Amino acid sequence: METIINYFETIPSSHRSLILVGGLTFFWLLEGGIPLFKFNYKKWKHAIPNLFFTLTTIVINFGLAWLLLGSADWVVKNEFGILNWLPTMPLWLYALLGVLLLDFFGAYLAHYVEHKVKPLWMVHLVHHTDHKVDTTTANRHHPIESLIRFTFTLLGVFIVGTPIALIMLYQAMSLIFTQFTHANIKMSKSLDKTLSYFIVSPDMHKTHHHYRLPYTDSNYGNIFSIWDRIFGTYMYMDREKLVYGVDVFPDEVKNSNIKDLLKQPFQKYEKPTLSADLEK
Repeated sequence: METIINYFETIPSSHRSLILVGGLTFFWLLEGGIPLFKFNYKKWKHAIPNLFFTLTTIVINFGLAWLLLGSADWVVKNEFGILNWLPTMPLWLYALLGVLLLDFFGAYLAHYVEHKVKPLWMVHLVHHTDHKVDTTTANRHHPIESLIRFTFTLLGVFIVGTPIALIMLYQAMSLIFTQFTHANIKMSKSLDKTLSYFIVSPDMHKTHHHYRLPYTDSNYGNIFSIWDRIFGTYMYMDREKLVYGVDVFPDEVKNSNIKDLLKQPFQKYEKPTLSADLEK
């Protein structure tokens, strides 16, 4: 464990890029071998807007990385935050708690708030209006959302009191998990269900991408499923009933155009309050 922590404490930018590209390539190839849905689409054409938003996310996170580094150094130096107030513990438990709590603030809480605050939901729509969810959907976030997510992660660093090594470990795990849960891959339902008791499984997250409420407002987690189960936001839906997108944003052509997606947060839109799916 110490070796892992030491590695992530000084992880080179090239290695972080390798994790991004390597994960994307791995799941892209896996989708070709064991697809969950046989989409009738040109995969590269579908990927272009998603990869564009992946690039904007990288640029924003890279440009603001100094804030994370400075914050991590400050909490360690001043022994501030939950981890620094707890008794001494084994390194593996320290790392697990750090990543678990960062997953709450940086992923679950940020995601939950985005769904509950209308202006933020309008920004987050860019992620949900993908009609063919695959591994490239993972980082399909409007630049404004990238700033929102970064702010919540920064908040988590202060509250949790995480050193830079745990932040880098969390971000690496978060990246791989989001590529995994969005990937259009098929695994046995029993395995997926078992995994969902511990981590966010592909079927669990894809329920969140169903085009109608209340499923859209469920399963907010990214790495660990414990937060959805604790706060009562976990829902299950049979994968055969999944329909991707957002019911009141049905134009797939506009939802695949970078220019339209950049303008999407500023359109007038009333979020529906109930879905007929539960009545079926």
